[in-house]
Amino acid sequence: MTLYSHQDSNIRKTWFLMFSFFVLVAVVSWFISEIYGTPEILFVAVFIAVFINFISYWYSDKIVLSIAGAKSATRAEYFDLWNAVENLSITAGLPIPKIYVIPDSVPNAFATGRDPKHAVVAVSVGLLEILNKNELEGVIAHELSHIGNRDILISTVVVVLAGFIAILSDFFLRFGFRGGRDNEKGGGALAILGLIMIILAPIAATIIKLAVSRKREFLADSTGALLTRYPEGLASALEKISAHSGKMNRASHATAHLYIANPFGGKKVASFLDKMFSTHPPIEERINILRKNA
Repeated sequence: MTLYSHQDSNIRKTWFLMFSFFVLVAVVSWFISEIYGTPEILFVAVFIAVFINFISYWYSDKIVLSIAGAKSATRAEYFDLWNAVENLSITAGLPIPKIYVIPDSVPNAFATGRDPKHAVVAVSVGLLEILNKNELEGVIAHELSHIGNRDILISTVVVVLAGFIAILSDFFLRFGFRGGRDNEKGGGALAILGLIMIILAPIAATIIKLAVSRKREFLADSTGALLTRYPEGLASALEKISAHSGKMNRASHATAHLYIANPFGGKKVASFLDKMFSTHPPIEERINILRKNA
């Protein structure tokens, strides 16, 4: 599969996931409206889902940067960073993204935005302090690959819609089935089926979100290595990042999958369940693949 095929595939996946999550919201909302005998719940939930999706598409970069506490980086203060981003963007044939710095000593980085023309690359102060030129270029190439592969949009869409489903399910579980139509014929079975849907919906949404995140990290690693023609740069950077066990000051479960490495620390993934619910594939596995393909 070529790079262009990956880009087209990610665009198709984005629309498919948007449609799938929309259907999931509609189904869950329908169960709730049927149990309570209030069809307005379905219409309100669908309207909110569309509204949140619209907001996330246009303002996702600002939301993510605000959560991370990132600040705009000036060329004078971060010349090496600017130089790396500009040179690699030109090499990749991408518009130069906005550049931000996260005031955090933990090494990490992420890319966000809705498309290459409205993209952002953000790196932490800690990352700039520990990486040499080749390693920094490896990380920047990785993040630019997310932009070029159209990962940034699909990541934003998945996290926002998954979060909305979780909120919807949590709201229903908190208020329970009081006021429902349990006494009507079939109402009890409907309530039980609805409860199962409410519990499983956020779990399914989370698994889909994390699976998409893990797959895109492998692709960005390989694409970034092709961009720099030096896989060891990224492999060495990942080693240094994984050696730092600290947690980022403003780490958030909502945006954790956007980072190049887990912002909650370098905990090794041990079990199958850990892998399933991890936002990132094991760094050791990523490093081995990079060096093997070198």
